[in-house]
Amino acid sequence: MPQPITLIRFSLFVFLIGWAVLLPVRAESHATNPRQTWQMLDYIAVDYAGAVQGGRIVSPGEYAEMQEFAATVRMQLTGLPVTPKQTALLAQADQLVVAVTAKAEHAHVATLARGLADDLLASYSIGAVPAAPPEPSRAAALYAQQCAACHGASGRGDGPAAAGLDPPPIAFTDAERAAQRTPLALYEVISQGVPGTGMASFAGLSEEDRWALAFYVGGLANSPQAREEGETLWRENAEAHGRIPTLEALTRTREADLATMLSTEQAHAIVAYLRSRPQAVNEPVAGAGPLALARQRLADSQRAYATGDTAQATTLALSAYLDGVEPAEPTLAARDTALMREIETAMARYRSQLGRRSAPADIAAQATQINMLFDRAEAVLQNTHTDTTTAFLGSFTILVREGLEALLIVIGMIAFLRKAERREVLPYVHAGWIGALLAGAATWAAATYLVDISGANREVTEGVSALFAAAVLLSVGIWMHQKSLAGRWQQYLHAKLSAALSRRSAIFLFVLAFVAVYREVFETILFYIAMWSEQASGAILAGLATGSVVLAAVAYWMLRMSKRLPIGRFFSISSILIAVLAVILVGKGVAALQEAGWVSQALVQAPRIEWLGMYPSWQSLLAQVAVATIAVIGFLVNTRSAPIPTPAPNT
Repeated sequence: MPQPITLIRFSLFVFLIGWAVLLPVRAESHATNPRQTWQMLDYIAVDYAGAVQGGRIVSPGEYAEMQEFAATVRMQLTGLPVTPKQTALLAQADQLVVAVTAKAEHAHVATLARGLADDLLASYSIGAVPAAPPEPSRAAALYAQQCAACHGASGRGDGPAAAGLDPPPIAFTDAERAAQRTPLALYEVISQGVPGTGMASFAGLSEEDRWALAFYVGGLANSPQAREEGETLWRENAEAHGRIPTLEALTRTREADLATMLSTEQAHAIVAYLRSRPQAVNEPVAGAGPLALARQRLADSQRAYATGDTAQATTLALSAYLDGVEPAEPTLAARDTALMREIETAMARYRSQLGRRSAPADIAAQATQINMLFDRAEAVLQNTHTDTTTAFLGSFTILVREGLEALLIVIGMIAFLRKAERREVLPYVHAGWIGALLAGAATWAAATYLVDISGANREVTEGVSALFAAAVLLSVGIWMHQKSLAGRWQQYLHAKLSAALSRRSAIFLFVLAFVAVYREVFETILFYIAMWSEQASGAILAGLATGSVVLAAVAYWMLRMSKRLPIGRFFSISSILIAVLAVILVGKGVAALQEAGWVSQALVQAPRIEWLGMYPSWQSLLAQVAVATIAVIGFLVNTRSAPIPTPAPNT
């Protein structure tokens, strides 16, 4: 009979392979990625002024490069995948080639180049978006190490190696030039380099470092005073938020883009602030409703869908829920659970319509319905003060709901080891759940003071850990059921226990305890951060304390009951409970990955019962049916293969 660790590995492998077919395929051929084409267009728009002035060539080398880049853009466009707009893009490229050849004025060439670049982005995805808001401050040391030798310590283009370079390195402190560049353009230059210059590719740096460096050098031309003014303007100007609604939009925004709606000075100040603190784009507008960010992302999603960019529309729709709605979910759930469920279902249906490429009219109708639900939710959130009873019940419910699943797993392991008289392995289990609590405390500190944990990252963490725990519990449940039949537990305890509970298995028990507890702690902490308020702090802490007492009482009762049960019956009952828990966790895991956009979502008319892990989608329900079927088959095989007890002879 295979040992538990073998069963666990096999079940985990089969389970993950089976679900891999549901994950969307997002691979994209590097050869069809138009990012280099876009980079050359940006380069032409900015640097053409250094090659031609007043119809005369002022730098033959620069002008030759402009001609080469314009011709290369035209050639690369012909090699991109065919789209309805490709013919129009080629016509624009022809106009650009003609303008460069005719030594047209810089403003005209820049307009052509930027227009073509914008249309290129609308037709093709270049796949360059920060996974999280960059941290420019962390790039200072990286700049000193990698860039200062050429560009100078302060970015003036006067580094020790600058004298031997032709063309000379860029001066990042040149305000006029900096106003023409976007963080995306800087990121592409850092990633790919610039052929024919001393600017080499730094693709060896992590993507996170390259984005941080792009924002850092893009802000070297800005003064601290401009950043301070920009912070005030950004917090007070809702119109600017509409122009830069997302982090992706910020990476593609120049000062001139904002100057069409604000003064040049105001545009400069806001860009200076946002490049020093990119995470500000994810913060709601001061004085706006609690779901303002959700409304903004939803509107952006509609606009992206209207332009044919379904992938971006889906990403923004996910952000509308994960980053816009979920932070308000604990408070809304405590006040109007039914309304919260309506919002979740409506937004899931909206994402499903995007995936099916529904008609724009249907998308708009669904978005209108969601905004009406947002109106009701904001009325609930704004007009009802968080009274002590609501805060207490919300805090108590969150802790008990999230803690009970982890408690069942950990107490089950402890009870099993005590029954098996293997108390020397208990420290591994205790180390696992204690380590998870400590990791949870670190998560709280990070989420509060250091980084903004995005909704997508949260859902991925919860989903993957839930699927891992479900796979482990499924195999353990079948194994425990097999040992509960026909006295096999006695044979197991006396003959195979020492081999089964080797040091490797004990370490695995530590991992299972850590994953099971940390998953719940992670979600609980983020819920408490979202619902925290000073006026209700006493009630929230009281709910936390009461929930802790209830969980402690449940743990004590479970341990007492396990001591009284005969070990055979204990194995039998535990195997069923563990299998049920695996079914619940797989439903929750799939639902979390759906919310993160990792698994597709097809809605179905079915009840939503969270404590059972039941969600109204084919993927989550079929996953639960699959796990339940595997458990039933495993139990039946165990029962049929169990030896028939031999009656004792008469004496």
